Amino acid sequence: MSIKIYSDTKVYVVAPANTATGGPELLHQLVYHLRKELSIDAYMYYLPNNHPNPVHEAYRKYNNPFVRNVDDNCNNLIIVPEVYGMISILGKYKNIRKVVWWLSVDNFFLSKIFSSRKNLFIYRSLNKLFYFSFNKQLFDMQELAYKKYLSLDNMVNYVEKEPFVQEADYHLVQSFYAKDFLKKANIRKPIYFLSDYLNENFLKIKTNISEKKDIVAYNPKKGFFFTKKIIKAAPNIKFIPIINMARDEVIKTLQIAKVYIDFGNHPGKDRLPREAAILNCCVITGKKGAAKYYEDVPIPNEYKFDDKVENIPKIINKIRDCFSNFEKRYKDFDSYRDIIKQEPKKFVSDLEQIFTKINI
Repeated sequence: MSIKIYSDTKVYVVAPANTATGGPELLHQLVYHLRKELSIDAYMYYLPNNHPNPVHEAYRKYNNPFVRNVDDNCNNLIIVPEVYGMISILGKYKNIRKVVWWLSVDNFFLSKIFSSRKNLFIYRSLNKLFYFSFNKQLFDMQELAYKKYLSLDNMVNYVEKEPFVQEADYHLVQSFYAKDFLKKANIRKPIYFLSDYLNENFLKIKTNISEKKDIVAYNPKKGFFFTKKIIKAAPNIKFIPIINMARDEVIKTLQIAKVYIDFGNHPGKDRLPREAAILNCCVITGKKGAAKYYEDVPIPNEYKFDDKVENIPKIINKIRDCFSNFEKRYKDFDSYRDIIKQEPKKFVSDLEQIFTKINI
């Protein structure tokens, strides 16, 4: 079974206006490939729809047309990412076929939680005050949201009670984590796997392993409470946070680092671990979210650790092993790199299987 595309079908892909992050780029790539490879009449639809300059300069290269209004016709399709501010617009339409694309799992719940000012109000207020006074935040709001609201049972209950999700006609999933989650949430509508891919120019970057240094790169925006404990336990290891960096700086940092660690929640197939692998880093992750699934993060199991205090010595030993035996250890990720390099072709192949043109 596939999604039918009729001769007069228009496909609208919803994205935040003038925003450049991993999710919006993938939404632009979807429209680009629907038009280029499948010759489908696809458009960007930006929110807010009255933004004077909705196309971010980073995405002008795709040359995707955009519209200000959606034709609520039963032959048409509207595709929305899973974040609550996007998905909630489905309630405006009665006739158009509705598709939710789960680029992550957790971000739906986080966006819904943070859409209410009441949730975590005290912590948010203290964060603002602390940032105003000391230029840094006191609390990790995502970590707090996970602890207070986002158990697996809570997330399943959210989805089972969410009409915008339940009334969607189709679901696309970027990860096996999302696919498994939707099954647990008793989604009865068709679910199709449609992952993403790294920018093909990025895949062509060459990294000289002889220039690698005994450095660990990490993302302080994800899983930093646990990562801080690792850093504290290994004062002789150099850790570099990937934060407040231009794109070129991120690339250069990963090109010289031997190891990239990520103990975040992995709400979907995250990009940074894949980028680190392509730039010849050894990748060490936790086992949360998509990282739990080999299909999503296909690295040897010896490089995955539960984020428990008793595992910190093992993690540090693995980092030191990667430093000392780097020319052998980085090859442990050859198959991961091969999979990542095939993702652009697989993306188009998946599109061709999901969308079927019907000639009437």
